[in-house]
Amino acid sequence: VQLQASGRGLVQAGGSLRCSCAASRRTFGSGAIGWFRQAPGKELEFVAAISWSGSSTYYGDSAKGRSLISRNDSQSPVFLQMNSLKPEDTAVYYCAAGGSLRRPYDYRAYNYWGKGTQVTVSS
Repeated sequence: VQLQASGRGLVQAGGSLRCSCAASRRTFGSGAIGWFRQAPGKELEFVAAISWSGSSTYYGDSAKGRSLISRNDSQSPVFLQMNSLKPEDTAVYYCAAGGSLRRPYDYRAYNYWGKGTQVTVSS
């Protein structure tokens, strides 16, 4: 079982990022699919999450107002679009699956994790 995150590695400040998360086989189940990030020297931070059906979305404080998490249907990849990027958005971005819909922000509730993709925002 693998989760694969992909996205543009180097972005200029003010630009946009679009990451996708796909599974090698059906792993999403009925839990949340989330995006987290970890900057150097900092803790893992919740970015956004979406229910397995795509009908409910959740955003962390850093993503609110400038991000969109989406998927077309329960079998399609999950996309994360983040706009107005800043250097402080530089981090390794991870997708995760099998999370709790009651606590989509809680990384401990997720069962499956991708390897992560490095995103660097240059000033």
